[in-house]
Amino acid sequence: MVNVKTLLASAALSAALALPAYAQVSEVVIGVIEPMSGAGAQTGIDAKAAMETALDIINEDIDIGLPLGPGAGLPKLGGAKIKLVFADHQADPQKGRAEAERLITENKVSAIIGAYHSAVAAVVSQVAERYQVPFLAADSSSPSLHRRNLKWFFRTSAHDEMFSQAMFDFYKDMKEKKNITVDQVAMFYEDTIFGTDSSNIQRKLAGDRGIKVAGDIKYRANSPSLTSEVQQLKSSGAPVLMPSSYTTDAILLLKTMGELGYKPQGIVAQAAGFAEQAFLQAVGDKAEGIISRSSFSLDLSEKRPMVAKVNEMYKKRSGKDLNDNSARQLMAVLVMADAIDRAGSIKNEDIRGALQKTDIPGDKTIMPWANVRFDENGQNTGATPVLIQVQDGVYRSVWPFETASRPVVWPIPAR
Repeated sequence: MVNVKTLLASAALSAALALPAYAQVSEVVIGVIEPMSGAGAQTGIDAKAAMETALDIINEDIDIGLPLGPGAGLPKLGGAKIKLVFADHQADPQKGRAEAERLITENKVSAIIGAYHSAVAAVVSQVAERYQVPFLAADSSSPSLHRRNLKWFFRTSAHDEMFSQAMFDFYKDMKEKKNITVDQVAMFYEDTIFGTDSSNIQRKLAGDRGIKVAGDIKYRANSPSLTSEVQQLKSSGAPVLMPSSYTTDAILLLKTMGELGYKPQGIVAQAAGFAEQAFLQAVGDKAEGIISRSSFSLDLSEKRPMVAKVNEMYKKRSGKDLNDNSARQLMAVLVMADAIDRAGSIKNEDIRGALQKTDIPGDKTIMPWANVRFDENGQNTGATPVLIQVQDGVYRSVWPFETASRPVVWPIPAR
């Protein structure tokens, strides 16, 4: 005699087994490693607000033309929500290593995003490689990061080679289109992987373009004084300064320049600290006329209204506008979530495969990028840089000239 209860139980079990895998997933956990305390704390605080803004777009039904905006959650995972777990690396690579291991072994994250400081990203990505967890560099720009034959490393934004190329293309355009010649520069860079990689690239590009490096100053990161270094810069006589510094150093540099009366014709910075609101607030009108490379320009909203909508969402959380760093951090979460959704899985290998196949058009981002497509090294080849300049206390896009929202001001105006 057939047991009806047994048949029903068997049928229920078969039905459960036939359900798609996403039926068992209600939440996807992603780890974030950023500087939440110490000298870079404001960057980490802003990153948290930016990434949580991305969560609003993903987890709620906010259709503004970005990936995963329509509908709530990840559709191919049954509406599963993204959860971010934040870790503080305190600008210390070894702290970053420990936090990455904790996120992977204790929090069981499906991926990691970070880490602003390239020196930290170098270590964290090695941990991710060992555990075979996808790592997405949102805001670390050292070009050496994607040249280590890592399988699990990806980067959405441009690296310093791409950014520096843009700077020297700007000098070329200045000569050809505005009859302004830049034939000498002074380099000023901190002594971690970010500064040294940046200087190596700029030194080579200067040589290739026939531009003299009249000053080549390496300094200790987070130095209490830059008086000697600024005196050397002033003595070099170079009309253009090219600094690579994080926020506290950038502030100290500008204040010391003011004290010593050093004023070059132009300052073309490798973003980082020069793109922070804290920098603009700290140095006031001393920032006027500074040019910085960037992955983002808020005035893109004049052509792409959704940028203004996303900025308004971010501003409600942070009290400030998106900048080069926070925009990259926001986009990194969207790109990672898009890959996880397309994978339809939280398995590490499936997510990695989906990241490799990423193809997001530029107009589906808040960036001036051509697209998001990763090459065999995990680098987004479509991350097109722009140059922005502080004009009346606000960063405006000034290069490429054909897409700029404002004409470049040169030399730096008198203060």
